Amino acid sequence: MHRIHVRAVAAAIVLASLAACSPSTEGPARTDDAQAVADRDDRPVTVSVTPNGKRARAGEPVRVTASGGSLTSVTVTDADGRPLAGRMSQGGTAWTSYRKAVPGTTYAVTAATRTKGGRASSTHASFTTAEARTVNKVDWRPGTGTTVGVAQPVSLVFDNPVANKAEVEKQLKVTTSDGTEGSWGWLKDWSGRDRVDWRPKEYWKPGTRVRLHAELNGTDSGPDGGWFVRDYTASFAVGARQIVKVDLDRHRLTLERNGTAVRDIPVSGGTPGGDKRSWRGTAVLMAKEGTIRMNSETVGLGDAYDKMVDYSMRLTWSGMYAHAAPWNARYFGTANRSSGCIGMSDADAAWLYGQLRPGDPFEVSGADTKGTVAPGNGYGAWNVPWEEWRAKSALN
Repeated sequence: MHRIHVRAVAAAIVLASLAACSPSTEGPARTDDAQAVADRDDRPVTVSVTPNGKRARAGEPVRVTASGGSLTSVTVTDADGRPLAGRMSQGGTAWTSYRKAVPGTTYAVTAATRTKGGRASSTHASFTTAEARTVNKVDWRPGTGTTVGVAQPVSLVFDNPVANKAEVEKQLKVTTSDGTEGSWGWLKDWSGRDRVDWRPKEYWKPGTRVRLHAELNGTDSGPDGGWFVRDYTASFAVGARQIVKVDLDRHRLTLERNGTAVRDIPVSGGTPGGDKRSWRGTAVLMAKEGTIRMNSETVGLGDAYDKMVDYSMRLTWSGMYAHAAPWNARYFGTANRSSGCIGMSDADAAWLYGQLRPGDPFEVSGADTKGTVAPGNGYGAWNVPWEEWRAKSALN
């Protein structure tokens, strides 16, 4: 029994030795593969930023991408430390700014990253956009904080030509307190400059609050137009529904407020049969200019008149006004004998001047006129049928 036990122990020792000396295909190889995977997952994340360089082109969103890992956060600031907001893609492989890079600005980029193995790090970069060689500016109406009539459009006139109309229009946002339906329409201003107006489908509802936000900074207006280098904002309110109805055949003007006739005024319109005729259609009160000098030579009527005129209310760029015309008193209510304007007595003009505000429409009718007020001659967009107006949008 004792001998057998010794042999069994010896056999166990031999088997253990053989097992210890036998080659293995699992242990050490598995450890090497895991280490290779860990090394690969901890390789630094590669971060790319566009635009890049010292004279990068403006007008494109800033884009930050990561390969070999993911972005956990991205911060982009301009030279004044103002942040540029953006959105992260699903999975964190890309970040894109909402706004475009603007001309002549240095941007600093900080991208926090995480490797596939979970190691965190950060990358810093910067780029500078080229200066704008030509700058485009905007003159807009109405002014902020004003109360306007129900026919007032939002109107932007550009200093330089706008070839990229669709790109510019994308940056223009009109919001209203009651969801008013409206559309932008491109036209030529009376000055010959490019212009875009936003008008409602119908006259505004009284009490509507309107806000314009033109995020134009960093937008290229196209060849010969240059870059926009600022944003524009304006807000205004709509007042009472006041409509001035002018019947040149009857030589009468009636102010209606909220559907009720307030006053009927005898007037004299433009002389029939020639260039002194009045325009017809809807003309919008552009401005109350008070006492001004009117010279016929400035509107192509030779030396017909040159005088100071009271209570002047501008209706078109081409020179049609409603105003006091005491020199024409014998024709009020009986005949059209003006040089194109709508004249009335001093007392009636003073009263009307006090009642109206810019944006109130004058709806002018009459058999013998020069034609309909053109869209760019003041605010003549109301003379364009709605579907035709919508077709003037660069985005339709």
